[in-house]
Amino acid sequence: MQTFLVGGAVRDKLLGLGVADRDFVVVGATPDQMRARGFRPVGKDFPVFLHPETQEEYALARTERKIGHGYHGFAFHADPSVTLEQDLERRDLTINAMAEDEHGAVVDPFGGQRDLADRILRHVSPAFVEDPVRVLRVARFAARYASLGFRIADETLALMQRMVDSGEVDHLVAERVWAETRKALAEPTPSAFLKALRACDALRVVFPEVDALYGVPQRAEFHPEVDTGIHIELVLDMAARLAPRDDLVGWCALTHDLGKALTPKDELPRHHRHEHNGMAPVRALSARLRVPAEHAALAELVCRCHLDAHRALELRPATVLELLERLDSFRRPERLHRFLLACEADKRGRLGFSDSAYPQADFLHSAHAAAVAIDAAPFVTQGLTGTAIGSAMREARVRAIAALRAQRVENS
Repeated sequence: MQTFLVGGAVRDKLLGLGVADRDFVVVGATPDQMRARGFRPVGKDFPVFLHPETQEEYALARTERKIGHGYHGFAFHADPSVTLEQDLERRDLTINAMAEDEHGAVVDPFGGQRDLADRILRHVSPAFVEDPVRVLRVARFAARYASLGFRIADETLALMQRMVDSGEVDHLVAERVWAETRKALAEPTPSAFLKALRACDALRVVFPEVDALYGVPQRAEFHPEVDTGIHIELVLDMAARLAPRDDLVGWCALTHDLGKALTPKDELPRHHRHEHNGMAPVRALSARLRVPAEHAALAELVCRCHLDAHRALELRPATVLELLERLDSFRRPERLHRFLLACEADKRGRLGFSDSAYPQADFLHSAHAAAVAIDAAPFVTQGLTGTAIGSAMREARVRAIAALRAQRVENS
């Protein structure tokens, strides 16, 4: 029985990055031997065990064989005769197909260290085409390592294109698409995820609502990048900069302008009411991928209200309060924070505007604080009851926001 550290832990250790999770492969063991040593089985499709003390995952070396379409279309074989190299060969990329033995020596049968040095994302074997999730995984790794100069190997991109052309990518299930997308949105350069999917034509299949934005022009005086698809890429990377590892803000950044793909051609490059037109595709995309409820809800709010946030300094105090109420910010202040991060990413996610200020966020945070400070107690003391208390509080909140606006004008 031999145990090897495998996958991402080896890769990131060689890159000099922090290693958060460690996975192990055990060669030459049976499930009974693992249980006898106190390991707890957790794998459903193949033998995976948790270490009795560290709770880290230990999987028996295994091979796999394609028997159907999609992520679940595989038969797995695990027994003591399966070698480490056979186990590593079934992995997606060479940089993920390395192992480290108990003495720290690296086992690298497929050139992963060379590809790390050359900054290449390259498939391990032709079996890559058998699992459509790998298209998404490669795109996600592009988003993770783009800032380090990594690119997808031409031959790997060609295999990804073949998987799209053959219809294999059509068999991706919503849960797997969302799982990989969510991780990609939390990476440092999520725009690389879109670029990779678009380069192999998978964006059209997986995210047709987003793919439709490419080639749609915007007014150059407001959007020097012109192309709406490029704008989305800039907004995604700005969201990652403003809210690192926050896939909720990233999801809002990805979906906030879907309505621009629906603008009639005779109205371009203007996009009148795109914030309204975008609601239907945002809802459809969230429903299709079965995203978490808060992701769906906040994406709709950012789509519908991001222009109100941009105009916050000009809005009437009552309209500012309506925006805060629509966001349910008095019960959920964290929603206002994330909403404004997504809106700021939109405003700064334009060519030449990455370092511009966004005073609207400070104003809306201050308006929220001023409104929250209004307490019901004085109105109860005055003898008000029922809905009259709510009406009085609302009027007082509008006055507080108006006073804040006046003070801002006076200090400017």
